[in-house]
Amino acid sequence: MKPLLLALFCLSAAVAEPPRQKRKRMRPLAQRMEQIIAATPALERSHVGVRVVDLKGRVLFEKNARSWFIPASNTKLYSTAFALARLGEGHKFLTRVTAQGSWGADGVLRGDLRLTGGGDPSLSGRTYPYDKRKEWDDVAPGIEALADQIFATGIRRIEGRVIGDDTAYVWDPFPNGWSIDDPLFEYGAPVSALTLQDNSLRLVVRPGAREGDPAEVSLSPDVGQFILIPDVRTEAAGVRTRVRVERPAHTRELRVHGVIAAGGRPYENLFAVEDPALYAARALEAALLRRGVTATEGTGVRHRASEDESLEGGGEVVAQWESRPLREIVQVVNKVSQNLHAEILLREGARKNKGVIARESAVDALRDFLTGEVKLEKDDVNFEDGSGLSRLTLLTPEATTKLLLHMSASPHKEAWFASLPIGGEDGTLSRRFNGSAMASRVRAKTGTLSHVSALGGYLDHPRLGTLAFTVLVNNYNSPSAEARAGIDKLVMTLLE
Repeated sequence: MKPLLLALFCLSAAVAEPPRQKRKRMRPLAQRMEQIIAATPALERSHVGVRVVDLKGRVLFEKNARSWFIPASNTKLYSTAFALARLGEGHKFLTRVTAQGSWGADGVLRGDLRLTGGGDPSLSGRTYPYDKRKEWDDVAPGIEALADQIFATGIRRIEGRVIGDDTAYVWDPFPNGWSIDDPLFEYGAPVSALTLQDNSLRLVVRPGAREGDPAEVSLSPDVGQFILIPDVRTEAAGVRTRVRVERPAHTRELRVHGVIAAGGRPYENLFAVEDPALYAARALEAALLRRGVTATEGTGVRHRASEDESLEGGGEVVAQWESRPLREIVQVVNKVSQNLHAEILLREGARKNKGVIARESAVDALRDFLTGEVKLEKDDVNFEDGSGLSRLTLLTPEATTKLLLHMSASPHKEAWFASLPIGGEDGTLSRRFNGSAMASRVRAKTGTLSHVSALGGYLDHPRLGTLAFTVLVNNYNSPSAEARAGIDKLVMTLLE
């Protein structure tokens, strides 16, 4: 064969039969994404919404972008963005203790001591700034510091009560759409302007010394929030530990049933308190008692029924505690997906100019931020909460990518990006994208409820730069791990 004909033959063969990898790259992105959805049982029969844009707003792929979805914890993207925009990343929350009376050289306060919450979600043993190696301690240094300051004033006896005051927010502890069993657990703790240890306490069940012995059941801290009714027995080594916890409606009873293996590891879980302000008041009373300061009438609580309710204030400030800056609190919210903190940020962002806030007013203020600054349409979102625990909250993929674009150009961009979990490294993405090309390239907020999975955030693309994306999956009937794996495949396809 002549040289020219041979060259033409080789060229035509290369065009007609490109390598398999090249054919894969040449397929349109939309075709590859649809193939993954069709080939993933958890996605195939579910409701899937996807939108991917570059930071100029150019749409690279979308599917059901204007359809409604339950977003689960992707809702936290909205509440944390709102808080940063309204409060500023350096904002700090203030908790005050005021004396509702006078005291003299005898150290006797003739009146109540009032612990007033200012919305601080960080009055706890959490580690700030966020540290993936150490998240939590069971000691609340803020309460101890307040007790030290009170002791330093010379007060030694309170002829009155230690009152927990959460009247900065209207008492509406559970948003519409939360499930009936959510308030039992720490993830569904009641929302209050006075928050201690995430409004939760730790239940520990330890096996007895021998088979047949009752297990040791305890609460930490135990400040009288619950009447503990244990019924857990120790069984033979190797038996699977099975513990069930119930709190009958409208009671303070915490009933613990089940079995635990002799010589086995203790069972531990965090359970929500019923009244956060009373919980905090009792914790402060206990801290004062350890310093020799007594309250003759125990503890009490003040709630607010409506924004219009008039309540007396005043009193002399005898102690106060300042929170960590908002940027560190936002980081904890998004990294570990902390529901209670997200609810507080929703309310606090709206309270700045109003003084007192109800959940409905906070939701209205969030909607105003989204329509006025993010340029969403009013019917793009429907909020009932700030955490995503409500199944009545609805969003669209288009709305979320618009929010992501807005925050990428925000003055708070650095704090915002730092708050998102990093693929394969920390937070709720620490075990996703491990060992893949996506590790460290993805910063995104997860979301999980029964039959709901979500992922929304940013992807560092080697050629296109930063991309904003959201994937929302509703109504699947497979294990959540399968839905998450399908979502991860869709996001990894964006790198091809």
